[in-house]
Amino acid sequence: MNRNRKILTGLATAALVYPVLTGSVQAAYHADSDTGIDALDYIEQEHRTARERRLTPEQEKLLQDAAQMEKNLRRPLDPSKPAPVAFEGDDLTYDERDGSFIAKGKVDILQMDAHRFQGEEITGNVQKQEIHIPDKAHVLQLTPGQVRVTLDGYRANYNYGAKTGTMEDVRGKADAHYITARRFEFYPDHIVAYDGTETKCGAKKPDYHLSAKKIILYPNQKIIMEHVKFWLKGTVLFSRKHYESNLSGADGHETNYPRVGYNTDDGAYLKWHLTFPVRGKLDTHANILINTKDGWRSNYDLTWSGRNMSTGLTYGYFEDGDDKWIKKEPSYFWRYGSHIGRTHLTYSLNAEYGRWYGNGVHSNHGSYGAGLGYDPIRFHRNTLYLHTGYDITRESYDDSRVAGMSADIVLTRDFDDRWAAYAGYHYSKKNEENSLFSFDTDDYSKKAEGGFSYRIDAINRVAVGTRYDLDHSKWRNIDYYWYHDLHCSQIILRYKSKENHVSLRWQFTPW
Repeated sequence: MNRNRKILTGLATAALVYPVLTGSVQAAYHADSDTGIDALDYIEQEHRTARERRLTPEQEKLLQDAAQMEKNLRRPLDPSKPAPVAFEGDDLTYDERDGSFIAKGKVDILQMDAHRFQGEEITGNVQKQEIHIPDKAHVLQLTPGQVRVTLDGYRANYNYGAKTGTMEDVRGKADAHYITARRFEFYPDHIVAYDGTETKCGAKKPDYHLSAKKIILYPNQKIIMEHVKFWLKGTVLFSRKHYESNLSGADGHETNYPRVGYNTDDGAYLKWHLTFPVRGKLDTHANILINTKDGWRSNYDLTWSGRNMSTGLTYGYFEDGDDKWIKKEPSYFWRYGSHIGRTHLTYSLNAEYGRWYGNGVHSNHGSYGAGLGYDPIRFHRNTLYLHTGYDITRESYDDSRVAGMSADIVLTRDFDDRWAAYAGYHYSKKNEENSLFSFDTDDYSKKAEGGFSYRIDAINRVAVGTRYDLDHSKWRNIDYYWYHDLHCSQIILRYKSKENHVSLRWQFTPW
C-alpha cells in the first residue's frame, strides 16, 4: 500500500570555574598535582561534556525534519497552541468526526517541537492530543527545556498537548545517562523512572551502575534517587534510602566509586570518597585511603552545608599534591562565600582551629582568612581567573604567628578540542621557612606555573605541568601525564621528573 502522510496544524494542542583558586572543588578528571595543571582538567571536562551532548545522526535528522515541517506550514504558528504534528505510515486512517486515528506499518509521528514517535501500530486522538503505541515503541525528545531522550520500550502513551506520558520496559539514554526502567514517566520539566538503573557507562553490560526504586532527572539541574544501590559489576558496594546529585556543573561530576593506583611514595593504594546524609543539610563524609606503605590514611568529617556557608568537624590524615601529610586530631572549620551584591566580585571568609600533628610535633593550629575574587573572565577562548586574600596562621607549639597577603592570577587558553594551555602567577606570604607545618605549603613565596595538554585521539591525551620558583630562580616541578580512556574507566600515568616519582591511577568514568 502507498505510504500516506498527513500534517495536522491548528489542532487544540500546547506550544511548543573552573572553581575559585582555593581548590575546594575538583574536576571529575583530576591530575593530583601541585603545578596548577588542574586548570586544564576543567577544560577537558568541558570538552567531554560537549562530546556527551553532541547530537547523534538520528537526533540531527529529527531537528532537520522539524525545521522542514515549520517551513511547510500553511498558516502562522500559534504559540498558545501545541506544536503541529505530522503522521506518516503505510496504512493511515483518520476520523474527522471525533479526531481518532489508526496508523500501521512503520509509523512515524513527528511533532514540530522536536518529538518523534515510531512503532508498527499507533492509535490516538488528535482532539484529545493523545498517542498510544501498544507494542514496541521508539521515542526521541529534543524539545528545549525538556530532558533529551532516545528510548526504546513498550506500551507508550503520550499527550503531546500536556507533554506528559508513560512508557514501560524502557532502555535508552536520557541526557548523558544510560537508563533502564520498568516504568518511565514524561513531564514537561523532568522525567521519572521506576525500578530503574542509571550509569554513564555505555556498555551493554556496564562495569558499574546505580539501581533505584525511583529516579527523577531534571535536565542540567539534579538527579534524585530513592532506595538506591551502587553496583560494581554484579556486586552491591553500598546502598542508601535517598541520594541526590547536582548536575549543573557547580560541583563537578560526582563519582561514588573507588579509585586504585600506585605511586613511588605510597605504593599501591585505594581511595574512596563516601557521603552519608545525617539529617537535612547535615552530612558525614568518609575519604577512605589505604596504601601498602602506611596502611590506613583516611579522614572523616561531619559537615553542615547551607547556601553560602559550610561548617563542621574533621578528623584524620590529609595529603597535599606534593605528597606531604598532616593529621587533624580533630579540627573545626567554617567557610563562607558569596558575590558582592549583583556584581562579578566574590568574597570568602574562612577559619579553622584544631589539634594538628605533622613533622613530628603536635600543635593547636589556628588559621583565619578572607579572600576577594572575580568571576572567570572569558574572551576569545581565553579565561582569566583572579583572586587575592589575607591569611593569619597561629601555632601553640612555638607560639608563632604568620600573617600576609596571597595573590593568584591564572590564564587558560582553549585552542580547540585537542590543544589547551595555561599560565599562572601565585604569591603567598606563608611558606615553609616561616611555618611550623609543611602541609600544603611551599618553601618559597613567589611561583610561576604553566603547561599544556594535547588530545592525541579519542582515548589518549598527554599533558605537561610545570612550576618555577621565582624566589630562587629554579624549576621545582616538571610533571608529565598520560591519560588513557578504557571502556568505562580511565588510567592516568604521572611522572614527576624533578623527583623521579611515578604514579599510576585507575578510576571509573565520573558519572
